[in-house]
Amino acid sequence: MTAEALGSGAPSVERRERAQGMALRAWARARGILSVIRPLAWVLIVAAIVLWITGQTLGWWELTVTAVVIATVVALCAFFLIGRTAYDVTLDLNRTRVVVGERAVGALTLANTSSRAILPSRVVLPVGSGRGVFTVRRLPAGETAEELFAIPTQRRGVLKVGPVSVVRGDPLGAFERVHRRDQPVDLFVHPRTVLFDGQSLGFLRDLEGLPATDLSRDDVSFHALREYQPGDDLRHVHWKSTARIGEMMVRQYEETRRSHFVIALSRSAADYRNADEFELAISAAGSIGLRALRDSQRVEVRVQGRELPAATGKQFLDSLSAVEHSRPRQGGIVELSGVVAATLPTASVVVLVAGSAVEAATLRIACARLPFGARALAIVAEAGATPSLRRIGDADVITIGALDQLPAALRKVLA
Repeated sequence: MTAEALGSGAPSVERRERAQGMALRAWARARGILSVIRPLAWVLIVAAIVLWITGQTLGWWELTVTAVVIATVVALCAFFLIGRTAYDVTLDLNRTRVVVGERAVGALTLANTSSRAILPSRVVLPVGSGRGVFTVRRLPAGETAEELFAIPTQRRGVLKVGPVSVVRGDPLGAFERVHRRDQPVDLFVHPRTVLFDGQSLGFLRDLEGLPATDLSRDDVSFHALREYQPGDDLRHVHWKSTARIGEMMVRQYEETRRSHFVIALSRSAADYRNADEFELAISAAGSIGLRALRDSQRVEVRVQGRELPAATGKQFLDSLSAVEHSRPRQGGIVELSGVVAATLPTASVVVLVAGSAVEAATLRIACARLPFGARALAIVAEAGATPSLRRIGDADVITIGALDQLPAALRKVLA
């Protein structure tokens, strides 16, 4: 191929690329125009065309007049699209974290920062699978409008609030122009939890423990000296300080606890009889995890398929808000126990949480799979059941029918 042939082919390539770019821009513009036409408008347009053709063919002027009327209505509806929607939109939630049953209150502020008034329009605020619709009056230049709203939270989960959409359209709903003006905000609906006093199940004194803020008369972590009190063990008297001060002084210790506290929460649907049991199990796991975090424990949480972040109480509850049922192939409580044993072999305390569909034999196998030497506790959520305590192998098994039964049941384990 000669140089002249190569040179003549280059302009054709450029023209083809330019034509493709123009076609893509034209298609994008056409798609934007077509997006404002709602199904009702298409029905009216097709009806007007059919009636017009039929009337002209058969000579029925009634059909022709009807077609003209329909076309006129469609044209009048299209005029409602005229106008700007250049709002500055601000979405503000008073709280982005609430507990199931609480209301999340927020405010939607729309400001007209342009030099001309904005005609009335509708504002749509998606909330999860639902949405709220607000009607905004005519907004003069430089003014703002504020809409307050409350989001009821009947179920645990993570709700996306937004993005806010400004809608302009006609009363019939034939045409609708939508402009999205804001970024969505995550609303975390935390599970219910119960607070209880006393030490968590990780309260085991040992040499590998971490010091806590609770003081003790007898442990392995020295804290300070104090005056002798009746009942103190004389073995802890600090004789040098006693001789120097002239009063009997004894050593005071910090209690130590094991640092590896694991919660294994089953999210297999086969382990629960209904949705209430699943929510009760999540609430129980959340309550125990929060207690362990307050007791300076190192808390790790496992569910089928992943680890839940639990460095802080807020992070832990956020992760529980998003827990859903797992896929059947990920197994139940037995498979989850195997994962704990394989990934956390140094766990000191393991709490298994499941529903009443788990049989005693299955629970025994799950407990037997846990890391060697770990203290095992199983919590069975059975909605409406009477609280009970039993032993399965080396594990304590607590059955609760309501969340408020958990503190008393744990006290029996620690007794």
